[in-house]
Amino acid sequence: MIDRRGLADFLRHRRERLRPSDVGLHAGTRRRTPGLRREEVAQLAGVSTDHYARLEQERGSAPSESVVAALAQALRCDPDERDHLLHLAGYSAPPRRAGRHLRPGLIALATRLDDVPVCIYTDLGEIVWSNALLSTLLGCGETAPGRDSNMIWRMFTDPAARAHVLEEDWPRLAAAHVADLRATYSRRGGDADVTALVNDLLEASAEFRELWQRHEVGVRRSDLKRAVHPEVGAVDLHCEVMLTPDADLNLLAYFPLEGTDAAEKLELLRVIGAQGFQTTL
Repeated sequence: MIDRRGLADFLRHRRERLRPSDVGLHAGTRRRTPGLRREEVAQLAGVSTDHYARLEQERGSAPSESVVAALAQALRCDPDERDHLLHLAGYSAPPRRAGRHLRPGLIALATRLDDVPVCIYTDLGEIVWSNALLSTLLGCGETAPGRDSNMIWRMFTDPAARAHVLEEDWPRLAAAHVADLRATYSRRGGDADVTALVNDLLEASAEFRELWQRHEVGVRRSDLKRAVHPEVGAVDLHCEVMLTPDADLNLLAYFPLEGTDAAEKLELLRVIGAQGFQTTL
């Protein structure tokens, strides 16, 4: 339901806080009050001055969603203010996407977890950041945007990726990855990047096609995994996924499973990785 009073207050206060120069207008010499005039906001939004004035006066017909979006742009609202304006007008805010943009705070958090394998990946499985230990353990990490950095794509098309998983664990982990991708598809299946990945996987992998046809849906938030490394063998890990507010970037950390020798093996891999890094200098 529209909150007419709240909508009117927000529009008026937002308009009064803006200066003409903020929106590319000349201030002139006859302004008696600060802020934009109603007719200027209406012109910027592409609506009639009368319609806009009625909104500030808590009168008239409710604005359409496209009008609210245009007003948000005209009033130079940031994403939070735009979402609030849509809420006041009785509409749901559109989902936000971070894409490959990493906030400095997220990277700072990830870099502090230097004793466990960590990566940040998109909701399509594309790794956009990883630490050295993850690359040493799984032989993968961040690369240029594309299929080579996509965990799900490599899982079903690259035999080298399969070598890092114990054969008895493969059916469960493969199904979990597909169910997670199905959740993304359900949430934003109309997006071109989602459709392209699913279609390419359906064409490239018979195993993926069989799992996709099950219609199992489930976002991966935690899991158990035994990663196989050629020098230290199987490493028992507890996988914890932390979702960002935008929900399309995830931080994945692999913690050593208690009661196993995983912690000692990870420490050994840290040494192996550091030696390999020094060799390449």
